[in-house]
Amino acid sequence: MYPTLDSFWSALPAIDTHGVFVALGLAAGGLVFLVEQRRRGVADPRIPALLAGTLLGAAVFSRLGTWAQHLDPRENLTLIEQLARGNASILSALVGAWLGLHVAKRLTGYRERTGDLFAPAVAVALAIGRVGCFLTERPGTPTGADWGLIVAPEAAARLGVPAAVPLHPSFLYEIAFHAAAFCVLWLWLRRTRIAPGELLTLYIGAYAVFRFWVEFVRGNDVAWIGLTRPQLFLLVTIPLFVARIVWLIARGRFLERTAPDQANHVLHQQQDIDEGRTVGGAGNG
Repeated sequence: MYPTLDSFWSALPAIDTHGVFVALGLAAGGLVFLVEQRRRGVADPRIPALLAGTLLGAAVFSRLGTWAQHLDPRENLTLIEQLARGNASILSALVGAWLGLHVAKRLTGYRERTGDLFAPAVAVALAIGRVGCFLTERPGTPTGADWGLIVAPEAAARLGVPAAVPLHPSFLYEIAFHAAAFCVLWLWLRRTRIAPGELLTLYIGAYAVFRFWVEFVRGNDVAWIGLTRPQLFLLVTIPLFVARIVWLIARGRFLERTAPDQANHVLHQQQDIDEGRTVGGAGNG
């Protein structure tokens, strides 16, 4: 494992590896956001405020999500300590980003859906940011086979994992997922008729399901009924994503109507109104 860049290559500076890749991920995500914003012709001057709210919410909640780990408050860090140096959670960051975005929308009066702008940007940012996790954090549980990632004794002692035992490279699984998701979003889904804003729903919902299963080989502490804290959180949130998608499909709102579809919808509405008038007129006669 390589906590600082110089531990990976001596010619590099002694700066935090994880922080560098998070910064690279944010930069790449920002570039993708700008490209997609330009492609969609979104030029609203309030967009920077929405981005600021999103990033602020993600930064704050990424730390708060791992704060109260112990029932005895004295065993937890203080709020200031947690925000400054506490563990971060990507799931909490996503929740914070969503909240921050909607607060910014409320404050600026912005009403348009923005999920389609954020979906590919978030995917590429997480794919790159997770490289920092892979290089610095506990890889995963033992594979039980000859294949897997073997950690050197010194790093194994620091991370609390067995040395010379093949481990699941769980962060590589995540990198592959987010990279594949970005390709699907960028090359296909963003050009389909999926309703505005719902690309992000599909992507985050898919990640929630993937993350639930990858947690079994991540090596996080079991909290209750054999599940980790992230799994317990996902056990509640995954049904919400499924319910939303099912509701949209049932209402005929999952796909955006084309001009002919819209015209037929209006025509059918007018026919229903005319039929209602006819029935009403016959009843009055």
